[in-house]
Amino acid sequence: MMTPPSLEQIIEMASRWLPQLQVPHRIRLHTDTTDFYRVEYGDVLLLNGHPYLIRHNAKEMRFGLDDEPKHWVKNAIDLEDGGRKVIKLVFYEKFFSTVGGVTFECFRSPRKEARILDLVKGRKNFMQGFSAPDEKGNTVRVLDFIWGRPLPFYIHNLDVNHETYFQDYFPGILRRFLECVEGVRYLHEHGEKHGDIRRDHILIDRDTKDYRWIDFDFNYHHRENIYGYDLFGLGNILAFLTGKGDVLIQDLKREGPALVARLREEDLNIVFKNRVVNLRKIYPYIPESLNQVLLHFS
Repeated sequence: MMTPPSLEQIIEMASRWLPQLQVPHRIRLHTDTTDFYRVEYGDVLLLNGHPYLIRHNAKEMRFGLDDEPKHWVKNAIDLEDGGRKVIKLVFYEKFFSTVGGVTFECFRSPRKEARILDLVKGRKNFMQGFSAPDEKGNTVRVLDFIWGRPLPFYIHNLDVNHETYFQDYFPGILRRFLECVEGVRYLHEHGEKHGDIRRDHILIDRDTKDYRWIDFDFNYHHRENIYGYDLFGLGNILAFLTGKGDVLIQDLKREGPALVARLREEDLNIVFKNRVVNLRKIYPYIPESLNQVLLHFS
């Protein structure tokens, strides 16, 4: 553990980031993050003697929950070097998820995420960071901020028709996504699983253009196959990328009723029955070899 800076030094470091009215009287120091609601904007968190200035809570960005604050995830500034960080405090959550008629008990595991951060250090297709215990032993994760947008944002904002997309954009997108798939295989080969594979858990790095996995803290009690949930998530993303978004029955009914008449139950996603995965029936220029992969998820 490094020697922590004095309060006077912390005030001096924080003063460049805070309104003058807040310095020094309202700066609060935290070494215990058990009650993450107490860690607020303008506070300073000390981890192993290292100071981080807390900014705003991170926001949820999926399924209509945009701008929903995640109070256990804090944007922060490393007061030693000014770097932007994301700090994940310990939050235990448990819920059930059903895939293909099989119900999984899912839960958050900060220690799992800490293990994976160590495992993937230096690998370009994963978020980077480290874990450190607070004074109560809570496993806090300190992550490098990724400048970039979620993968679906990029796909939805390509203003071209599907055939142009598939010929001109999809090959590069698929190549980068396959690097992410190799990353998941690396986890599996080391006895780990991502646990929450979905399209918005891939960020496109603004500088390198690499696709990077985020959020490894979900875990679940598996049954026969420890990796089945991850594989199902990869299949959903592949279908999304191939189709330039989800190809939904309700959209086809409006745009091409004759196409809907040709579809059978076996052409649909095994869980999300309104999504088409036999995409060659909709876009006949999709290669048969790729379509056969998609049909593994029908």
